[in-house]
Amino acid sequence: QVQFVESGGGLVQPGGSLRLSCAASGSIFSIYAMGWYRQVPGKQRELVASITSGGRTTYVDSVKGRSTISRDNAKNTVDLQMDSLKPEDTAVYYCNFAPPWRAYWGQGTQVTVSS
Repeated sequence: QVQFVESGGGLVQPGGSLRLSCAASGSIFSIYAMGWYRQVPGKQRELVASITSGGRTTYVDSVKGRSTISRDNAKNTVDLQMDSLKPEDTAVYYCNFAPPWRAYWGQGTQVTVSS
C-alpha cells in the first residue's frame, strides 16, 4: 500500500517562497519517477515538476527557473521548492508517481499567493 502526504502550503505574498514536502509510505517509492501536480477549481490537474529515480528533472514552462524538485530515496520524500511565487501559482498541490496512479492521490496542500 502506498500513501502520499503533502505539507508545506500556506498563504504567501507575491515574490515569496514556499517549500512543499511529500512523505511517501511503501517500499516502491525509490524505483519510480515522482511528480508534483497542482489543480485549480474548474481546471484539470497539471504536472508541475517531475523527478526520476535517478534525479533527472522536468518542469512545466510556467514554473521553470522558479522551482526545484528534489527527492530523498532514503527518507521516501520528495520536495518542491517554489520561489518568486505569483498569484497564478495559487492551487492545491499534490504529489504522486509520474505518471500518476489514480488510487494514490492524497489530500494535497493549499498554496495561496496573494497580497
